[in-house]
Amino acid sequence: MKQATMEFSNTEAVSHYLQELQVRITTAITAIDGKDFLRDAWQKEAGEQLQGNGITQILEGGSVFERAGCGYSHVRGPKLPPSATQHRPELAGGPFEAMGVSLVFHPRNPYVPTVHMNVRMLAAKGTDGREVCWFGGGMDLTPYYGFEQDAEYFHTTCKAALEPSGSDKYPRFKTWCDEYFFLKHRNEQRGIGGIFFDDFSELGFDGSFAMMRSVGDAFLDAYVPIVQRRKAMEYGERERNFQLYRRGRYVEFNLVWDRGTHFGLQSGGRTESILLSMPPLASWAYQQVPEAGSPESELYSKFLIRREWV
Repeated sequence: MKQATMEFSNTEAVSHYLQELQVRITTAITAIDGKDFLRDAWQKEAGEQLQGNGITQILEGGSVFERAGCGYSHVRGPKLPPSATQHRPELAGGPFEAMGVSLVFHPRNPYVPTVHMNVRMLAAKGTDGREVCWFGGGMDLTPYYGFEQDAEYFHTTCKAALEPSGSDKYPRFKTWCDEYFFLKHRNEQRGIGGIFFDDFSELGFDGSFAMMRSVGDAFLDAYVPIVQRRKAMEYGERERNFQLYRRGRYVEFNLVWDRGTHFGLQSGGRTESILLSMPPLASWAYQQVPEAGSPESELYSKFLIRREWV
């Protein structure tokens, strides 16, 4: 039986922007690292749980980035997964269309923070026949060694990106980010946060799309200067071991709490692309407590807490 799908007239403009954004970001990261991304174009054919296509780009073993993944996907399906309908039960069981760019960069140097960014659009049709369309996205920073200069700069850039859409957006989305990127089982923030929004349509299609574009366009401005400032700092085995230990927390969040990971796996998405956010190496230790007064201890006391950076 043919799967139910839907087409939105605005889909093409969003898809074009997202593909261009992926190229722009990966080109900039290649210029910093010196190594090209592997480009893996994929297609999910009719008859599978999902239909659609995408481009996964991955850089591994670079001089600056140990692993950097940036994926574009555009998929359609006959039924929204539970992770996408928990706040909109009227859409359960209806067809949907989703597209987005998602990235996670894991640098080699422990003084360079890991970064995540995602911008996306989802359109769906409810059981009552009503069609809805919303946007989501944001970016957040996960340092292993904290620098107030970096945190303040990152948040200032995020705030500026949202300012054209209203002065209320940054405070709302900053709080949303703090609440979302939180390891409940550890009672711990994942990093210093940033901005996060989901299920957003209050500015209408054009205004909401413009806000999403502004966030996507701000990513390189928010992250690249931090990379350039920290990538040549000297480090040793102690810093490397702590970086791997903290990466374990990143893995825990993505697998246990992240709605994007759950959405992809529940909807029958491409597993290899969904898990491109995983670091190449990570470690765990039983009840590891950093030495009082150490830079490692300072990460917990000054950075992995909810605070105002701008």
